[in-house]
Amino acid sequence: MAKAVVYALVAAAFVLLITLGPSDHHLSSRGHLGRLNRRFGNRSQALVFDPLVAKMERYSEGKGSSNNVVADEDEDGDDVNQYINEEGTLNITLRLLVVFPMLDKAPEDGFVSSLELNSWIRDMAVERLNHRTRKEMISHDENGDGAISFLEYLPQFSDEDIEKNGMGHGEAGWWKQQFINADIDHNGTLSFNEFKDLLHPEDSDNEEIQKWLLAEKLERMDSNKDGKLNFVEFCDYAYEIYKNYMEYETSWLQVSSAEEKFAELDVNKDKLLAVEELIPIFNCLHPGELSYAKYYADYLMKEADDNKDGKLTLDEMLNHEYIFYSTVYDDTYEDFEDDFHDEL
Repeated sequence: MAKAVVYALVAAAFVLLITLGPSDHHLSSRGHLGRLNRRFGNRSQALVFDPLVAKMERYSEGKGSSNNVVADEDEDGDDVNQYINEEGTLNITLRLLVVFPMLDKAPEDGFVSSLELNSWIRDMAVERLNHRTRKEMISHDENGDGAISFLEYLPQFSDEDIEKNGMGHGEAGWWKQQFINADIDHNGTLSFNEFKDLLHPEDSDNEEIQKWLLAEKLERMDSNKDGKLNFVEFCDYAYEIYKNYMEYETSWLQVSSAEEKFAELDVNKDKLLAVEELIPIFNCLHPGELSYAKYYADYLMKEADDNKDGKLTLDEMLNHEYIFYSTVYDDTYEDFEDDFHDEL
């Protein structure tokens, strides 16, 4: 009961965090984050830097829900309100003092390296994906067997719909094929990881799912409808997307020209790109939350690394503390819903 009360207070503080105006320091950095939002489909709203903020979000989202979101957390809820100021806002300076040693682990040397920061942000993204999947599992697993059948997830389809097997976007056959792609062990139901792949296909390592997404993308880029991309189609639709992402990720390197990249992808040298040949640039054409996690970590490093030595000191992080909490103080914040139904 005490924990629930604390989380209720934290949820109220979280509302204040969103509604209170940011400082001038934050405003100076917000334009950069806004450009990052537009570049990566506004996915910064899907990630936060601090696990405490993620916990606050989850409690707020779970209020009024039958899901026990408090029980899903493993931190001591009784310690949460020590980070809330008298004004009801999160003490981000204190939080950074607490979070810094959590990042500085490999090795523990007084610096947060790019690798450590990337690992931290990626772990946050993975936990967010897992959290969403757990909520969906609870919502759809009617018989409680820990697996999701097709009809448990999509009960709106009748036997007639399934027999008709319509392959139009959103029809029963279309969903059935995606379900089959995710069902790696072919047992007719989806385990937790398989269900996570279905819900978050852009973050899946399942090659069948990747090929499905790429086939739909290719169909929209394939002007002459021959099922493959020629060089002109590649330049018109795919290359600029690839270049845009690579220029941000490898700003210190020269990005391959369209001719060079096409030749590299064209494994069988037939001057056409099939779906399988697009897999190496899957993350560029279909960036997911894990892809964004890397770009977000790179953004934080570039913004806060004052001496450009590729690592962050505690002072550098404190000097740019609002950078790390921009998604909390952004007054245009909206919950990001990574729903496969909308994604395709």
